[in-house]
Amino acid sequence: MSGARQDSQPDSSVDLRLQDVLAYERGFWSRGVFGVAGVDEAGRGPLAGPVVAAAVILRPGVAVSGATDSKRLGPAARVRIYADVLARADAVAVGAASVREIDRLNVLEATALAMRRALARLPRAPEHVVVDGLPVRTLGCTHDAIVDGDRRIHSIACASVVAKVVRDRLMLRLALRHPGYGWEHNVGYGTLDHMDALRVLGPTAHHRRLMATHQIDLNLD
Repeated sequence: MSGARQDSQPDSSVDLRLQDVLAYERGFWSRGVFGVAGVDEAGRGPLAGPVVAAAVILRPGVAVSGATDSKRLGPAARVRIYADVLARADAVAVGAASVREIDRLNVLEATALAMRRALARLPRAPEHVVVDGLPVRTLGCTHDAIVDGDRRIHSIACASVVAKVVRDRLMLRLALRHPGYGWEHNVGYGTLDHMDALRVLGPTAHHRRLMATHQIDLNLD
């Protein structure tokens, strides 16, 4: 998924009340650096499914109302904001790392891989990258890392929503193919119904082997 808007002029129609959320990005825009890519991930902690990362470059002066840490939003709000991000951002791209890659690399390295893929799929190379959380050693580019960035940096907040909606939709499709695990509502996280299903049905090809096996072992007695 990618989208691009080539103009770099501020949108005069943006609600001025939203301008404060763009403070980080404005610091770069004021110096002529318009390609500021916020990056975040969804799905680092589940027992099943891939990890998904998104990269979002905002148009100068454009904020998306309501965008924040996706975990603080309900499903309907996330979908609405997701659509707004796709419509209003300069560029949006998504990357993922599969369960097989998570098992082979570990989840932190797989997350970095998903982020690298998202950045590489942007229609143009970003001039600056900012990620949520701690520095990503294997991201492959210089970047800022902001703890709680999905609440503090608007481009990261938009990326958080995009990554979450894309991953949730993927898990819903997988739930239709693998009924019984509750992925349509737990999206692969280790809820009680998911762990019960693991004990009864065993893991699927979409379960992360180490985590799924650990959960089964913990709950057998």
